[in-house]
Formats: sequence, C-alpha cells, structure tokens
Amino acid sequence: MISQTAEYALRAVVHLASAPDRPHTNKEIAEATHVPDSYLSKVLQSLARYRIVRSRRGLHGGFTLVKPPSRITIYDVVNAVDPLPRIRECPLGIKSHGKRLCPLHRRLDQAIAAVEQAFKETTVAELLADPGDLTPLCPAPSKRGSVLPPGR
Repeated sequence: MISQTAEYALRAVVHLASAPDRPHTNKEIAEATHVPDSYLSKVLQSLARYRIVRSRRGLHGGFTLVKPPSRITIYDVVNAVDPLPRIRECPLGIKSHGKRLCPLHRRLDQAIAAVEQAFKETTVAELLADPGDLTPLCPAPSKRGSVLPPGR
C-alpha cells in the first residue's frame, strides 16, 4: 500500500517523536528503525524539505521534529517522501475514457482517497498514545541492548 520509502520515513518520525528531548543522528535513527543509514539520509532530506524535521550540524547536532507530534499526520510524512498515486485519468491510456474513469479505476481511486483521508486524520502523537506493549514501527530492544529485526 505504501512504499518502503514512506515506511522508512514513518519509522524515523515516530522514533524522533518518541524521544524528543534531544537531536538524533542519522546513525542513531538508522539503528533504532532498521533503515539503511545511506538511504535514511535521503529520506530525512525529503522530510526536511517539507519542514517535518530539521537538522543541526555540529557537536550536538542531529535531527528533530519541526512541529509537535500532535501536529504531524501520517499523510504529512507519506506525502513528503512518496505521495499515494491517485488515478486522474485512464491508466491504460484508452482515449475514449480520457479524464473519465471506468468503474474499476474510479473505485480504486476512491479507495486511495479513503486511505489518504485516514492518514490525514491520524497524527504521530496518536500512534504513540495507542495503548499496548508494542512501539509503533520499531521493535523493542533485546536483552543485549541491540535491536532485533522484525520477526526475530
């Protein structure tokens, strides 16, 4: 449903929101979220362009959220890195359809619109406040202090 890039961006934002007391380095975020650090760097650059995160260079530098988690939606994060593809015209290029969508493509676009709306209505703060013993998008640390990959 969402791209791996969007998943990585959500992991990074949830991580930053769960520990907002200080800036986090690219390496810290990558280790905590199981995102390759070289790819995460590009994801964080996109999030910075959309003013979701900010970076600070230097000794005590790193990434922080620009706004409180209660003002950042899943839609904001996904849209910053890889927006959901809406169907605006016949994806098959059928000339007689033009901008009108057939029943199948109209329903598919309605489903995408519903997902977009759900993402717009869900904040990062809500993800973190959801009761339960699981941290959103990030596995719990193992007893050795390292983070276990999903499913392990």
